[in-house]
Amino acid sequence: MPKSRIRKKADFTPPPAKQTQALKLDNRAWVAPVMLAMFVIGLAWIVVFYVTDGSLPIDSLDNWNIVVGFGFIAAGFGVSTQWK
Repeated sequence: MPKSRIRKKADFTPPPAKQTQALKLDNRAWVAPVMLAMFVIGLAWIVVFYVTDGSLPIDSLDNWNIVVGFGFIAAGFGVSTQWK
């Protein structure tokens, strides 16, 4: 029986290496202090509202003072998305 021909496979050549791009990191030193300040202000707003039985920080807002406090906390979480 005749021998089959052996096919020569081409040697593997790896794809060319991709050049890595340097990441440009902006100076975001302001993010952490602003984020923490928003958290603390929101928490303090809610605590002051409960401790003073609703007469402070703004009497005319009534229970909306809680929403304002949570708004500061939510803003802190919003600022935290800028942290790298």
